[in-house]
Amino acid sequence: MEILGILIPVSLFLGGIGLVAFFWAMRTRQFDDPQGDANRILIKDYDDKPKP
Repeated sequence: MEILGILIPVSLFLGGIGLVAFFWAMRTRQFDDPQGDANRILIKDYDDKPKP
């Protein structure tokens, strides 16, 4: 039971770090990709050999 005194603060700290990293990624527009893979997979015109 004494280990909970260590595990709970550690888990809250790690969760806070994850939350801060998520908000940082949202603020710096890491998830903005208008022509991303979700749109590219629907396009029938694709080029196997990119232009040099």
